[in-house]
Amino acid sequence: HLKARLVACEFDQVPGVDFLETFSPVIKPATIRIVLTLAPSHNWAIQQIVVKNAFLYGDLDQTMFIEQPPGFIDNQKPSYVCQQHKALYGLRQAPRAWYDWFGTYLLSKGFLSSISDSSLFIHKDGRGIILLLKYVDEIILTGSHLMLLQEFIRYIRDIFITSLDLSFQ
Repeated sequence: HLKARLVACEFDQVPGVDFLETFSPVIKPATIRIVLTLAPSHNWAIQQIVVKNAFLYGDLDQTMFIEQPPGFIDNQKPSYVCQQHKALYGLRQAPRAWYDWFGTYLLSKGFLSSISDSSLFIHKDGRGIILLLKYVDEIILTGSHLMLLQEFIRYIRDIFITSLDLSFQ
């Protein structure tokens, strides 16, 4: 069983041509402390998950082409290039593309981004509240009902491969 990982050479990227935005916000330490203090004071469960290969989910805003990787060059078409639609590790815009993609996914599930911290997402409905903290590919969830958390985690696992699932009661 062999695996390979394509990694882009970011040093070849030209700002304004190959990428526009590279900044990707992460959760503020103060927000983490507040939420991790709030959860136990309300007897809320805390769940942590890590999204594997998170940067590969992001969509690219610019048209980008990459050379065929060495060892995988098509002998019939050696001068052909590959059009890149998704982010790759090594692209300067990969963290931002992941943040944008995941944020859009959360908005589609009824979450709102906090005004004070754009990596804190809040979901409220008649059943309760979920607070989601996003730090790159790590996600911490807490909320008023364990069943609500577990339901949302199932949604995440239907789309992403996750690891390091931790639960604190």
